[in-house]
Amino acid sequence: MAPEPEFFEPLKVTLDREFDDFRDLLAVDRLSGGASMETYRISIQTSSGPQLLCMRRGAGGIDRESVSAVGLRTEALLMRTAKESGVVEPDIYYELEPDDGVGVGFIMEWLGGETLGSRIARSSDFDSVRPLLASQCGRELAKIHAIDLDTTGLRGALPVLSPEEYVDQTWERYKAWDTPQPMIDFTGRWLQDNLPEESEYSLVHNDFRNGNLMVDAQTGLQAVLDWETSHIGDPMRDIGWICTNSWRFGQIEKEVGGFGDLDDLISGYEEESGRPVNRDHVKFWEVFGSFWWAIGCLGMTDQYRTGPDATVERPAIGRRTSECQIDCVNLLIPGPTTLLSASSPDRQSDMPRLDELLVSVREFLHGDVMSATTGRTNFLARVAGNSLDIIGRELTIGPALARHETALLSEMLGLNGDIDQLRWQLVRLLRDGSMELESSLLQRYLRDSVVNQVAIDQPKYSGFQFATSEAFYS
Repeated sequence: MAPEPEFFEPLKVTLDREFDDFRDLLAVDRLSGGASMETYRISIQTSSGPQLLCMRRGAGGIDRESVSAVGLRTEALLMRTAKESGVVEPDIYYELEPDDGVGVGFIMEWLGGETLGSRIARSSDFDSVRPLLASQCGRELAKIHAIDLDTTGLRGALPVLSPEEYVDQTWERYKAWDTPQPMIDFTGRWLQDNLPEESEYSLVHNDFRNGNLMVDAQTGLQAVLDWETSHIGDPMRDIGWICTNSWRFGQIEKEVGGFGDLDDLISGYEEESGRPVNRDHVKFWEVFGSFWWAIGCLGMTDQYRTGPDATVERPAIGRRTSECQIDCVNLLIPGPTTLLSASSPDRQSDMPRLDELLVSVREFLHGDVMSATTGRTNFLARVAGNSLDIIGRELTIGPALARHETALLSEMLGLNGDIDQLRWQLVRLLRDGSMELESSLLQRYLRDSVVNQVAIDQPKYSGFQFATSEAFYS
C-alpha cells in the first residue's frame, strides 16, 4: 500500500470544511502519467456512501510557470467557462487556498471514462465509438473556439500569441539550453519561412489531443482536460496538434489521435462552426506540433535538473525529443536514409558483460518490482526499465552514430572537429540563415542523424518505421 501523501491531513480538514456531506477521507492516490501536473484520485466517505473526487495540483504543490503557464486559477476558470459554453467538462468543486496547506490546485468531479491514449487508439473496448471520435473532437473544438473572450473575462487572463510569436518563443526557449539539435533549428527555419496568413484569433486550448481527452466506451468523448497552456491565437493550432504523430500512439495511418480521419475532424468542425478549414494551415501547425513537443521533451530534462519533482519519468521523456524530430523529418524532408548496425561494447570474455548488468536490472524492475507494486510506482518502474534499454542501445549504436555524424558534418561544413563543435557550427548557420534548407547534404545528414538517434531512443516508434521504409544498412 502506497504511503499517504504529506498533505493528507490538511486535505482532510479542507474537505470537511468545504463539503457538507463529507464524513471521512479514505484514500489519496496519485495517478500514473501527468509529467507536468499531478492528478489524484480522492476517495471520501459521505453520509450516502463512498464517493470519488479528482484533484489537480501543481507539481510539488507549486504553481510554477513552467508547469502551468496560465496558472491553476485560470485553468479552473477555463474549465468552468467551457462547461457553461457546452463543452464536455467536469464540474469544478473547490479551488485550493494557501491556508489549506495542500498546495496549489483544485478539486473537481470524478468522471469514470478512459484517458489513456494508447487504449483509446487501440483497445477493442473502444471499437464501437472510435469511428465517432474525430467528428466529436471537431465539434468540441469549434465550441471552444467560439467562446466569447470578453464576456467571460478570458481576454484579460490569457496571453495572446501570433503564429510568428509562438514559433519564436518556442525556439528561444530551446536556444537557452546548452544543446545543439540541428533538426530543431531546421524546423524552426522552415516554420518561419511558412507562417500562415493572419486568421481571426480565438481561445486556443493548446493541448487538445488523445491523452488529454476522456472517452466513454459507449458514448465517446466525455471531457476535455488539461487547459494549462491555453492562450488566444490561431485556432488551427488545436487541429494541427491533435494530428501530431506523437499522439497517435502507434496508429500512424489514423491522422487524428490514432483513432480517426482528418476528413471527419474537419467535417465536424466546419458543421459546428460554419467556417472552412485550410488544410495547408493545418499542416503548418502539425509541423509546429512536433517542433513544440521536441522542445517540450527537452524541457522535461530541464525540469528534472531544476524542478521540485525530479522523478525518473522526466529524463525518459527528454529522450523522446528524437521521436518528434523524426516526425519533422517525415513531414519536411522524407527520403532514403542509412541505418547503422549495432556492435557490442563488451569483450565476450567479460563476466558479467555490460549488457548482462543492464538486462538483469531491467528484468528486476519489469518483473519483481512491477509485480509487487501498483499505481504510479508500478508505472515508474516500467519507465526506469525502459531507460536502461536506451542506455544499452546507446552503448551499441552510439559510437557508430558519432563517427557517421562527424564524417557527414565535416563533408558538409568543410571543417574538422569533434561532434559537438560541428553540431554547434551547423546550428549557428541554420539560425543566422546562411545554410540553405534545400541543401541535399544537409537533408541527408539530418535524416541519418535523427533516424539513428531514434534507433537508440525508441526503435518501436511509428515514425521510425515510416522513416526507415527506404533505409539501407551500413
